[in-house]
Amino acid sequence: MLKKPCLFLILLLNSFQFFPQESIPQNQTELDTTIVDTVVIRKEQDKVKYILRGVNLRHPKVSFNNTKPLTKKIKRFRIPSFWEKINLLGINVSQVAFVNWNAGGNNSITGLSNLKFERNYKFRYVQWKNILQLRYGLNAQEGQKLRKTDDVIRFSSTFGFRRDTISNWYYSARANFNTQFSDGYKYPNRDNPISRFMAPGYFFLGAGTSYIQEDGKFNLYISPLTAKSTFVMDQDLANKGSFGVEKAVLDAQGNIVQEGKNYFLEVGFLITNTWEAQIAENVGLNNRVSFYTDYLRQFGNIDVDWQLDLSLRVNKYIATTLGTHLIYDDDILFDEQLDANGLTVDPGEPRIQFKQLFGVGISYNF
Repeated sequence: MLKKPCLFLILLLNSFQFFPQESIPQNQTELDTTIVDTVVIRKEQDKVKYILRGVNLRHPKVSFNNTKPLTKKIKRFRIPSFWEKINLLGINVSQVAFVNWNAGGNNSITGLSNLKFERNYKFRYVQWKNILQLRYGLNAQEGQKLRKTDDVIRFSSTFGFRRDTISNWYYSARANFNTQFSDGYKYPNRDNPISRFMAPGYFFLGAGTSYIQEDGKFNLYISPLTAKSTFVMDQDLANKGSFGVEKAVLDAQGNIVQEGKNYFLEVGFLITNTWEAQIAENVGLNNRVSFYTDYLRQFGNIDVDWQLDLSLRVNKYIATTLGTHLIYDDDILFDEQLDANGLTVDPGEPRIQFKQLFGVGISYNF
């Protein structure tokens, strides 16, 4: 009786061995190989709880009755420029008038105009700064002719390259040019000008290194090799040896045998520094100083050019300026002594030149 169930169980186990059950069917179709890598997430929209009267959700209408026009023009997108542009116009006027004034005095009016243009480029390793400054001032007093108070033409261009964008040190090359617009006199003498356009004219060209802060407010330039060219294009001043040029050769009677030179060259060491700072909310400080000494002629005699300006701004257009300018140049001599024949007995000596300026006027950026 027990043999039949055992035989049945053995046959059942053998059937599982010969016909194993597969988890995946043998005749399965190919899987879809398309890769979908975009996931779209939709946020559920809140249902409208309160519907105002007069609102038609089936046929909505858009009204522009309460729309106001734009007060400013839309600024279209422009490609960012690495150039910075500055245009500054300044006019300072001061006036003094007297009517029955017991202490005395002369009516006078003084005007000073100032133009400054900057075109600066900065991108990663390269920085190029160009500045053109023009100044001219006149003074008119009762009973006197016009007198010049300021006269400057100055252009400077500095090119710098740095090895990385972290360092503030640049390999630099700089060119400077200085001269004036009109004749200068030692008043009240108006017959013999002591300076003219391109008499003198100064041109500096050199190479060195610069330390420039990221905002450009502080700039220190050191050049161990700078050529300084002095031009005296007025022959009368050149014959006198003005501004360091070689003067004319005269005979015993004072006649010119050889004309004076109009140009001479120096090679020396130059250090310049410009610094702009905001002392207070409406008070700005601008400092520019340069030191130069010549290797060939008199090494150790330092030419100094130092200008310091303090600006007190009242509003966007009105500003008060207090400035000083100090110059010492070993080639500019004062108090020349001549004999009866007009020959130079004493060429004079160099002195410190100092100028102070105070004015209230209009300042406009355009």
